[in-house]
Amino acid sequence: MNFKMPHTLALLFFLMVGALALTWVIPQGAFDTEVVDGREVVVPGTFEVAEEAETLTPVDLFTAIPQAFADSQNIIFFLFIIGGVLAVIRKTGTIDALLGRLLDALGGSPGTLIFVTIFVFALTSSIMGASAEYIPFVLILAALCRTMKMDTMTAVGIIVAGYGIGYGAAAFNQYTVVVAQGVADLDTYSGWQVRMGLLLPFVLVGTHHVYRYAREVQLDPSRSLVADLDMPVEDEVRSDSYPALQWTHIAIMLSFLGALGTAVWGIATLGWYLTELGAAFLILGVIAAAIGRIGPSVMAKEFVVGAKELTETALLVGVARGIALIMEEGEILHTIVHALSVPLEVVGPEVAGVGMMLMQTILNLFVPSGSGQAFVTMPLLAPLSDILGMSRQIAVQAFLYGDGFANMIVPTNAVLMGILGMAGIPYDRWFRFCMPLVLKLVALAAVCMVGMVMLGFA
Repeated sequence: MNFKMPHTLALLFFLMVGALALTWVIPQGAFDTEVVDGREVVVPGTFEVAEEAETLTPVDLFTAIPQAFADSQNIIFFLFIIGGVLAVIRKTGTIDALLGRLLDALGGSPGTLIFVTIFVFALTSSIMGASAEYIPFVLILAALCRTMKMDTMTAVGIIVAGYGIGYGAAAFNQYTVVVAQGVADLDTYSGWQVRMGLLLPFVLVGTHHVYRYAREVQLDPSRSLVADLDMPVEDEVRSDSYPALQWTHIAIMLSFLGALGTAVWGIATLGWYLTELGAAFLILGVIAAAIGRIGPSVMAKEFVVGAKELTETALLVGVARGIALIMEEGEILHTIVHALSVPLEVVGPEVAGVGMMLMQTILNLFVPSGSGQAFVTMPLLAPLSDILGMSRQIAVQAFLYGDGFANMIVPTNAVLMGILGMAGIPYDRWFRFCMPLVLKLVALAAVCMVGMVMLGFA
């Protein structure tokens, strides 16, 4: 009998059940906390086991779910707004036109095509959180690669490397950075300069891996990992497969960058948070619809469609928050953090930071939703970083690296499997191609984690 991974929502509920069971066997306890720079942090060395234990019941399991949705409502509604606005922007054809023009311009230079396309995909994912938006470009890029004597694996490698690196080295990603920093009680977008600066080294690693493979295929087509397969690609690259780039597309993209810049400025100078960010992106949606000449009814329809696409993510966020809520109400969250901190304190903060990243990487196999993961792990990683003498930015970075790079390999990632299905590439062939790249990226991420801890990234 073949094992089938449960739906992520079911898995998160099972984790809630497990958390409830743990409250019956794990000693209750807590650290002292203090307010530092307006943020409540754990005081190392103050953990004490509670003298009187309060037992939770199965009824608490179900009352925790609506309470968890209420606790995370600001994140949930922000996700709906972001999904709706990005759907309006997609309707204008801006993303398709820009990426299509990029492929047209780079079609004659394989090395430049691989580097620039990975960089643009990574940058778009880092800033906008794009992922599934790349699926329509699989066949176009595959056909282009084939005309340049490369193969479909190269095309998929370009897309997935860009997508995974963009999520791992994210600077403004609404679905991971904003959510994780919110749970960790950090200023939204704080540390973006460092994260943006580290994007290029990861892109270079991804480019080297994909380009080296592509050159091997060009020199010897039999080296292709998909040489014996019939690839579902077009014989020729069709320039009409994507809309022509117009001034309206450029204006919409500039509007997006302007909204993002305004949000960063407002957060840094005016203390903005999710309410103001949501308003800024709603204004962006109206401006994009006006520039793209989309009427109010069409805009509303697309907004609803985009919000619907994030319904599952919103549900995952709510239920994932329920796991931490059960542990908090059962007073075992700090007990678990204390247990994790004991071995990590022995190895030192530098190695501990890498260990936190590897923990997150493993978790990604079971909870592929980045937003959902943030609510599962950040309640543990944030106080753990306090105890280990690290900035909570390090905890957020451990989460981002663990989530983003694992996205490129885990079979529970719906976007990855959609891309592979579109290209007709079996998962085992993809694993042979991508696993070495993931190991390279994780190794570089470990070096970055050590450097961030040593330099006091905050």
